Amino acid sequence: MKRIFFLLIIFLNAFHSVSIAKDKPSKVLTKDQLLDKIKGGWAGQTIGTTYGWTTEFMYAGTYIQDYKTLPWHDDYINVAMASFPGLYDDVYMDLMFVDVFEKKGLNASLKDFGEAFAKTEFQLWHANQAGRYNVQNGIAPELAGHWLNNPHADDIDFQIEADFAGLMSPGMPKVATQISNKVGKLVNSGDGLYGGIFVANMYSNAFVTKDIKYIIEQSLLAIPHESEFYQVIKDVIKWHKKYPKDWKQTWFEVQRKWSEEVGCPSLVFHPLNIDAKVNAAYVVMGLLYGEGDFTKTAEISTRAGQDSDCNPATALGVLGTIYGYSNIPAYWKTPLVKAEDKKFSHTDYSLLDVYSVSNKQALENLIAHGAKIEGDNIILPKYETELVPFEKNFKDHYPTERVKLHRTVRDEYEFEFDGVGFVLTGIVQDPNKNKDDVLSAELYVDGKLVEVAKFPSEESKTRADLFWKYQLEKGKHTVKIKINKAQEGQQLFLVDYLIYDNKKNQGIRF
Repeated sequence: MKRIFFLLIIFLNAFHSVSIAKDKPSKVLTKDQLLDKIKGGWAGQTIGTTYGWTTEFMYAGTYIQDYKTLPWHDDYINVAMASFPGLYDDVYMDLMFVDVFEKKGLNASLKDFGEAFAKTEFQLWHANQAGRYNVQNGIAPELAGHWLNNPHADDIDFQIEADFAGLMSPGMPKVATQISNKVGKLVNSGDGLYGGIFVANMYSNAFVTKDIKYIIEQSLLAIPHESEFYQVIKDVIKWHKKYPKDWKQTWFEVQRKWSEEVGCPSLVFHPLNIDAKVNAAYVVMGLLYGEGDFTKTAEISTRAGQDSDCNPATALGVLGTIYGYSNIPAYWKTPLVKAEDKKFSHTDYSLLDVYSVSNKQALENLIAHGAKIEGDNIILPKYETELVPFEKNFKDHYPTERVKLHRTVRDEYEFEFDGVGFVLTGIVQDPNKNKDDVLSAELYVDGKLVEVAKFPSEESKTRADLFWKYQLEKGKHTVKIKINKAQEGQQLFLVDYLIYDNKKNQGIRF
């Protein structure tokens, strides 16, 4: 009898694993459930960001060993908010989007978001900083995150700040996709944009089911199968089935197959990886191996390393949405409650503010898309998903060499390379520390003027990289940088340049 019983269990488990996409999401939420889940999403994100505070990018190419104790105490979030406001870049970028919807309504245009983005002064890095520079300097918002304009287009940036799109679209993944596919183009394209769309879908689906596997697989329906982002997440799902009790084995599989960086100019040929798809793999690992447990999910998504504050923020945000604020364990929620009235840097929002505003926006969005309110119940609109078009960043561009320069330029500098593209990294040096100073420089490729770029000294207006050019004909090229305007003492410091070829270096073959 026991044998028959166990065979039946195995059969049912196998059946569930292949039929998961046919599960039916919930059609009804109470108003209290909606608010509790929205609060849980924002709370989980804030807790996760804070938990990974001391480990962010400290563990590159390795996971955090078990014997390493990660700090947490009853006032930890207040301490983090006071000590390092920039830690919460994923939250305050989220809140910028929320604020535009609040001021402009649900039909806010991408132009509205671009104008708000251009005015921000908070700390940003990588694709966010490049995108902000672009809209500040006249590039159309829908092109600010495109890889030809933004060398960080595949980076994690929109993935860590797309929470708002899912939280305002409960049980409406199609709507979450449409919002994130529009707004995310400010900072990313291709796989970088897909990361945000995937996260927004996970949040949206987290309102209508507690089945984590279902949430992940349904959210992948928005992502083109041809994309590497889709393939990475499918691999994690496959490896989780193969190694259901060993997240570290799956971590090694991800590292072995997907750790090569192509886009980010700062981190190619470096163990540190800010690529959206690799860090999304760690988020999904945290959710799958965490098995719905808040602490296990926090530990695994953080200990996977790399962007180890943003990854647990996403994982715990989704988990907080699934189970609601009321079900977050006291160990994690106690320091949060003490900080809920504190406004995030460069915003008008505390957590208490955003709970209310986000709930209002979700209700407005639900009604706008056909939800019906019957007393305390919200009858959700028809459940729909939407697949976005395929876009490949850095197509036929493969990094082959990084050439160190480490030199200052006060007039002009020239170098040659063989390939199809390059990125020149560096910074503006201004001994006057005057944020109003702007250096101007020209880029020439093969004797032709490509662009004249401005390099403000003000941190929130600086360019993420000095110059770049892709899609050149394969061959030898000459690059010249010429400073045509500078304040006294201003100069460019050239760090290095990255060379791209149209063929991948195959490395050592045995």
